[in-house]
This record gives sequence, C-alpha cells and structure tokens, in this order.
Amino acid sequence: MSNIEEGALRSRMVEVMRAMEARGLNRGTSGNVSARLGDGMLVTPSGVPPERLTPEAMVFVGGDDSIPDGQLKPSSEWRMHMQILRRRSDVGGVVHCHSRHATILACAGRPIPAVHYMVGVSGGASVPVAPYASFGSEALADAVVAALDGRYAALMANHGQIAVAPSLGRALLIAEEIEEQAAVYWGCLAIGGPNLLSDAQMAEIMIRFQSYGQAR
Repeated sequence: MSNIEEGALRSRMVEVMRAMEARGLNRGTSGNVSARLGDGMLVTPSGVPPERLTPEAMVFVGGDDSIPDGQLKPSSEWRMHMQILRRRSDVGGVVHCHSRHATILACAGRPIPAVHYMVGVSGGASVPVAPYASFGSEALADAVVAALDGRYAALMANHGQIAVAPSLGRALLIAEEIEEQAAVYWGCLAIGGPNLLSDAQMAEIMIRFQSYGQAR
C-alpha cells in the first residue's frame, strides 16, 4: 500500500469514528475501529474522543503484534481486532461500538433472533452473543472470534457489539443495521414478543442477499 493509500485509510478511520458518534452508535471514548494494513493493522488510539482524532493518531500494529515506538497507546481492544483480522482473510475493517439497544441485549445475554429479514446482514439468521471476558483480554479476543464464526456481526456479553466486513465503510453500515435490529427486537419484547421468521424463510433471505445491492 502506498503512502497516499495509507493516508486515505487513516482519514477514513477518523471519519468512521466521528460517524459512529454522530449516528448515536458510540459515545465519548468507548468503541474503536481497525483496518488491515499489509500484514498488520491500523487501530484507533486509547482514550481519545472522536473530535480530537487525527489521521496521524491511528496506531500501527505489526503482524507479529509489535507496536513501533513513537505512537500513541493503541486501543485496549487491539488484540481482539488483530485476532479477527488474522483469522478472517475476508475482513478488511472492524467496527466495535457500544450502541444502546445492542448493548442492552448484550447485557441481558439475548441474541438477536430472526425478528426481521434484515438480521441477515449479519451473515446468519441470528446475531449471537459472545461470552463475557474482560475488555482488552486474549480471552475476549478468542470469544469474539468464535462467536463471529464466518458471520459479520456479534454481540459481546455485558459489553457491546462488533461488526466486520471487507471494508471499514461496510462494517460501519452493518453495525448501524445491527443496532436497528436490536432496537426492533427490544421493542417487540416490550409488547409481548416477536413473530419470528422461520429457518426456511431466513434461508431464502440469505440466498437473496447474495445478489442484493450493486455489483461494485
């Protein structure tokens, strides 16, 4: 990747973090994003609010988990980001946020079932919940990777949500849709429970999603 392309990627990361704040997916210094860069990644720094982020503040972590000197401290969740990128060759961007309704369900230990066909943007008929582990730990990284298991989104018990995709922009869109589906499910629970789609109906949806949207 050229210096120009890396610069554009760093700027995109700042844009995504600010978009998460503007769209209500995140607040303050919670949440983080990463993007694949060569055999390593760029990840947001720890404890810096979106309005103070700059492209230069993005932290490079090498494929061997090395963090070169002279950079800001990386997000406490950098190990989780690295494990996902290392184990998922189809992923180029990762978005982690504490969006309200997804976090409510995560704190209740409730996966998002097939309440609406758009749950399928997660890559499956439901959105699972990764077991709880302390933030920043290898145990959390392992739990999240296992919960994703080929999907594009998962909830994180007593924590928040994670979305992955080939590009950072796509991961942001998935995170936004997961929050919407979490809100729909939360609302259905409040009025007596949802009428879920069947496995067959969701299987049809997953096939249709393969040709949904623009070819490029």
